[in-house]
Amino acid sequence: MTEAMETPGGDAYLAAIAGIVADVEDVERRMAAVQIAQLRTLAAAGRLAEEQGAPPNAKVTLHDMVLRSIAAEIGGAMRTTDRTVQRRIGEARMTIEGFPAAVAAWEAGRIVQGHVRAIVDAGVNLPAQLWAEFEKVAIERCEGETPNRVRGELEILAHRMHPRSFAERHEEAAARRCVRLVPGRDGMSDLIATLPTVIAEGIHDRLTQQARAIVDTRAERAGAEKADVVATDARSTDQVRADVFADLLLAGTPALDDTRDTTAGPLSAIRARVQVLLPAATLTGVDDGPCDLTGRSPIDPATARTLAGATHVWERLFHDPTTGVTVATDSYRVPSGMRRFLQARDQHCRFPGCRVAAIRCEVDHTHDHALGGKTELSNLAHLCQRHHSMKQFTAWRVRLLRGGVLEWTSPLGRIYREDAPTPAVAFTPAATHPGDPAPF
Repeated sequence: MTEAMETPGGDAYLAAIAGIVADVEDVERRMAAVQIAQLRTLAAAGRLAEEQGAPPNAKVTLHDMVLRSIAAEIGGAMRTTDRTVQRRIGEARMTIEGFPAAVAAWEAGRIVQGHVRAIVDAGVNLPAQLWAEFEKVAIERCEGETPNRVRGELEILAHRMHPRSFAERHEEAAARRCVRLVPGRDGMSDLIATLPTVIAEGIHDRLTQQARAIVDTRAERAGAEKADVVATDARSTDQVRADVFADLLLAGTPALDDTRDTTAGPLSAIRARVQVLLPAATLTGVDDGPCDLTGRSPIDPATARTLAGATHVWERLFHDPTTGVTVATDSYRVPSGMRRFLQARDQHCRFPGCRVAAIRCEVDHTHDHALGGKTELSNLAHLCQRHHSMKQFTAWRVRLLRGGVLEWTSPLGRIYREDAPTPAVAFTPAATHPGDPAPF
């Protein structure tokens, strides 16, 4: 006779999960040690090639030939190509020699490999003399956060530390915009467009909305003229997105768009949604640094200013801490003014490590409204659909603390603090000088 299955939350279940988590932590520590050792070994191979290929009267190609030879030798041992090994040797030298403090922090367990990659990817675009200063600040920012959460912030930090303005560098990069066709296999190819980030984000968002509209209305269209087509339409969102992309470029409208009664069908009328955090100094032109395309990457200030001024598409947020913000309401529905404030405060899903932009999340009552939770700023936070469902249907619990900090408690009782994102605007006391008039 078999014993009854232990239900999730029972002592045996929690003990099993605790054991698995402890094993994972141990494996992660050992893997980190091995990965660091491998990086140092590959970096040593690169230094050896440089030393052997750099005698006083050596030809320019000698170093490359030595490096190729060593890479081929290592490739045989690793069972991979010499080209791959040569690339990894370059990456290892950049990490070990260029960002030693980040490697030391990884070795000490303060950060993980993903953090190191994010630091190197962002910092390598700076002049070498700024790398040490950059990684010092970057390591502090990485501690306690997941790599994907800090990647965008590290990119902006590097852009702001760069001796040339982001606007100047973006203008040069934008001049290289293009569309490339990369032939693939089995009759497929990749069509790659290199565009300003905000335009690419807008295109992808619009395609996503249109694809979801088609997928979500299959049942409604089942009784239409093309019922047989709809009934057999089992395409995924990715497949529909690709088909709509082709329809728009080739025909100007999605194939399923009903344009008989209007000049622009319902799918064509869908507009992209893009969320940008624009510091006040950048908005006024005092600062020319990058702006944060929430959930993605930095964009140039000129584009951000243009978007902020296009009031028929974008809503500008002005927060007066005394009179300008709706802080509570008696209804369940969150008013638009409060929702805009929460989007600016949260920026993204507030589950630890999640970077889904707030405009694609749901506003959740931390203390359930049905159980007496109020619709007020101190009880509201953005959660993506995945983590909203997890909060509702699993043993994960959350409290909203002062300052917008969320405290998540796992089924094992582990505490994860999700600090409020860095404010888009910060105020500092102005310096006073002799003879200045007294403040009111």
